[in-house]
Amino acid sequence: YLSEAGVASRRQADRLIEEGRVTINGEPIQPGAKVLERDHVFLDGKEVMLPEKKVVLAYYKPAGLVVTEDRSEPRNIMDAIEYPTRLTYFGRLDKDSEGLLLRSNDGDLGNALMRGRNRHEKEYVVRVSRRMDDDFLARMERGVYLPELGVKTRPCRAKKIDSVTFSLVLTQGLNRQIRRMCDSLGYRVVFLKRIRIQNILLGDMKPGELRLLDEEEEKELRKGVFERDE
Repeated sequence: YLSEAGVASRRQADRLIEEGRVTINGEPIQPGAKVLERDHVFLDGKEVMLPEKKVVLAYYKPAGLVVTEDRSEPRNIMDAIEYPTRLTYFGRLDKDSEGLLLRSNDGDLGNALMRGRNRHEKEYVVRVSRRMDDDFLARMERGVYLPELGVKTRPCRAKKIDSVTFSLVLTQGLNRQIRRMCDSLGYRVVFLKRIRIQNILLGDMKPGELRLLDEEEEKELRKGVFERDE
């Protein structure tokens, strides 16, 4: 219910409940409690209502904006957008990166999209600080061992754009993955922009721009996301 209302992810909701911040009809609850149609759910004393309509929006996150719900962060994504429905974000971009994020009040869509096992595609344009050697992209595609995380990245697709720029299609989202991959191979990322999530394209959007997905875009996104999640 809390996820559907867009106030928290399922994991965050469990924590809120365990902290005693959620009640049903004024009574404290435990994780897994059922919400009936006649019930009233409160978070920190404020009633939580299910949104009347699911919305999915594409957002161009500018560089310098922090993707966090912590409003003590001076430049946080929650304060960057005014929208009548509370939106959460799907997928992170680090502070120095820019590009496409999806924002929605549909928690089920977000949970399915964020599951790593579903291997949803995300595409990036990356520029590094020096000319790429002949086998750099081949090594990226095969997967790179990241000692600080103790994992090898999944095979991916890379394509050269010019001597210092390439595109990369990933199906996982490790913390600062592209920067870590390049660092491990002796390259420093100086520019990183996400241009696609599944079928949703950044296109000619400008930094800070927010747009509602059209009907066909959203239909194709949901079909691809939920088919993988079955």
